[in-house]
Amino acid sequence: MRVLVIGSGAREHALCVALTSDPAVTALACAPGNAGTRAVAEHRPVDVADPVAVAALATGWGADLVVVGPEVPLVAGAADAVRDAGIACFGPSAQAAQIEGSKSFAKHVMAAAGVPTARAWPVGGPAELETALDEALHLGGGAPYVVKDDGLAAGKGVVVTTDRDAALAHGHGVLDAGGAVLVEEYLDGPEVSLFAVTDGTTVLPLLPAQDAKRRDDGDAGPNTGGMGAYAPLPWAPAGLVDEVLVTVLQPTVDEMRRRGEPFSGLLYAGLALTSRGVRVVEFNARFGDPETQVVLPLLETPLAGLLSAAATGTLADHPPLTWRDGAAVTVVVAAAGYPEAPRTGDPVTGADGPGVLHAGTAVGPDGTVRSAGGRVLAVTATGTDLAAARQAAYERVAAVRLAGAHWRTDIALAAVEGRIRV
Repeated sequence: MRVLVIGSGAREHALCVALTSDPAVTALACAPGNAGTRAVAEHRPVDVADPVAVAALATGWGADLVVVGPEVPLVAGAADAVRDAGIACFGPSAQAAQIEGSKSFAKHVMAAAGVPTARAWPVGGPAELETALDEALHLGGGAPYVVKDDGLAAGKGVVVTTDRDAALAHGHGVLDAGGAVLVEEYLDGPEVSLFAVTDGTTVLPLLPAQDAKRRDDGDAGPNTGGMGAYAPLPWAPAGLVDEVLVTVLQPTVDEMRRRGEPFSGLLYAGLALTSRGVRVVEFNARFGDPETQVVLPLLETPLAGLLSAAATGTLADHPPLTWRDGAAVTVVVAAAGYPEAPRTGDPVTGADGPGVLHAGTAVGPDGTVRSAGGRVLAVTATGTDLAAARQAAYERVAAVRLAGAHWRTDIALAAVEGRIRV
């Protein structure tokens, strides 16, 4: 099987690493890739936001399977273009990808499917924003406020705050730029990320993970695309995956098919384990980043066959998934100024060590690895348990050198210390 991975982040690096260990993969390419993926895959240039260019590359390279990593090409229709070219593609259609591209659309799907989620108020103008905040405040019995961009925002389009002025500022900023926002009911309890592979009918959940969305230790600082993650979750209730499959994942996939917009690919459910039960925070239409970096190292089932089965509608015939013992932790090393104004172009050393996945890197004119994004590396390790994996990950972080680099020092710490309660 010749497999083409679309994207350039640590998620795509993790996908490439997992695919190289699958004996069914005879050739692997990553487009456009980064300074790390070049060690495990051929590189091809492509504009990921151009579906025609993605399909042309897949055809010209002779791909048997295309795996689309980021949300932007999916919402733009890359999977549709690849399938129209007669090539199997792991990723939803542009219509189905609206479950991530439009939070209002996702809320409509969940309502029709009976999926438990936060109550939401769509906001189309400044006057509606004040009213929506008041209604959410009354429903929740007080702050914090939750204001979300309705469209794609690279994981950074939400403000959760007790400061009404900050909530208003975020909402007005999006509205002034021509966008729309949702005000949502605040959901208490720890959050869980659960991926599911689906062909539009059959749904196979993967291993639950938890990511750290805030930039600084103790969940302080601005929201980011994710500063680290770990799996499995020792504190998760028994039967959680089965419950979410029955109440969230399968009903959503069934509803999408009923609408004539079948969802095949990776359905990501962001969940809150609230005092009133499981609630959906958001859906994504692709592998999450940085959770992919800890889920895939624990997956023993060959990845290419699994993704191919989803892409070709044969997931019901796929064997049950098998998992390795132990745990995995990833720590994101971010550039100075992330997320507001990340500095790029700085040399990176120690980035070729074991478990170091490249997120925002490029090869400079002199052949050195340089930072090329806000999240630069995702340093990952596995261990016999979460404590061992965490220790190994931070030992690997210590070997990285990047001027002004920032990382959290508490990834998975609360879980190791048993401080998370459901």
